[in-house]
Amino acid sequence: CLHMIVQRQTVLTLSRFLSSAMASHVMDLPEYYQIWMEIAHNICHLINTHQLRSVVQKMPMLSINLLSSYRELRLAHLALGFITMGYVWQEEKNPAQRLPKALAVPFTLVSRKLDLPAILTYSDCVLANWKLKDPICPSLFTNYLSIIQLLISCRGFLLVSWIVEKAAVCGLKVCYRTQFFHLPVESQIPQQYFLFDYLQHVNQTEFFGTLRIFFSGWKDNPQLPNGLVYEGVNDEPVYLSGCSAAQSSAVQSFDAILGVQHEEKSAAFLRHMRLYMPPGHKQLIETLCAPPRLRDLVVPSPPLHQAYNACVSALEDLRTFHLCVVAKFIIIPGGQARATAGRCPLGGGGSGLGLGSTGTGGSNPMLFLKSVRDATHNALIPCPSLGERILPLKESELTMKNLNPGHPYINI
Repeated sequence: CLHMIVQRQTVLTLSRFLSSAMASHVMDLPEYYQIWMEIAHNICHLINTHQLRSVVQKMPMLSINLLSSYRELRLAHLALGFITMGYVWQEEKNPAQRLPKALAVPFTLVSRKLDLPAILTYSDCVLANWKLKDPICPSLFTNYLSIIQLLISCRGFLLVSWIVEKAAVCGLKVCYRTQFFHLPVESQIPQQYFLFDYLQHVNQTEFFGTLRIFFSGWKDNPQLPNGLVYEGVNDEPVYLSGCSAAQSSAVQSFDAILGVQHEEKSAAFLRHMRLYMPPGHKQLIETLCAPPRLRDLVVPSPPLHQAYNACVSALEDLRTFHLCVVAKFIIIPGGQARATAGRCPLGGGGSGLGLGSTGTGGSNPMLFLKSVRDATHNALIPCPSLGERILPLKESELTMKNLNPGHPYINI
């Protein structure tokens, strides 16, 4: 039955999902667009020296007609997205209210071609920003380099997300070829401790006071309550969410496959996040959400309960892992942060306090993640013969685990 569900979407969609999670063969744009690439590759220096805004304001207006392929469009979206975020957040305490025409117009036109919003997205940073150091060894994670990089510690954080997406591709291919619940779930979802190995070089202060600001958008953001005007495109301000893990196509796909039912506020936020996904990814999720749902088919078949619950538990574990990451990189540094006015974020002096408890996507990350984690737990099918269901972690337990340096989730 699951095979029938996935068959409604073509194999092409899965192929595109797979190709989106692999390193790009296009690492540069035609000579005509070198100004975009030069600015993007030097974005850290330009922000640190407070020059980015003046450089962007002098950019020529370029046509997008010489972008001849999908991968060139994606690279252009990536570069313009990085430039846009840097322009807006060069001064943390004085974010830009307007995007210059020479940046706003081509970014909007490229975005329309891709059916993506004109802002840096999760699919830009996590899926479309990798190149191979050695094309002979593509399977080694250490062989992947960022095409455009902010800080060295940024790579480790984005690489963890990419590993999850890449592993999820295997699970989605299994959904097409076989019955998902017949295979060991451990082969589909990365182990938490393995993921933490790639977070060990991420600086907590840099993430809280720098990366979190850079990836933030202009929707539900206390620092940009009136949105952002795209000159030459809109006279009225535009409200767009920032780069968020909630835009992960993989996690929402598994929600759909396993029939996880989120409470309405969280469900509405997740549906909104689909607007920031590549169109093929969004279509796949909507296809997987259509009835019949896998859980409805499994419930009447007790022999399948244990295997199905193993899949749900693995997804719950992944969300608990995400909660621990948020506690380590946002909650704990937030409690230690002190405002340092007048410094630019990429110089390491950004306080990050202006965002308060707001995540890059515009939500309260802890409340949202607890909600979706608990909804995942609630998808478990009670199996009396297997003993009591394991209850989700309470807030106090999660806080204690994250404050305890000896806990394996924190001792990285």
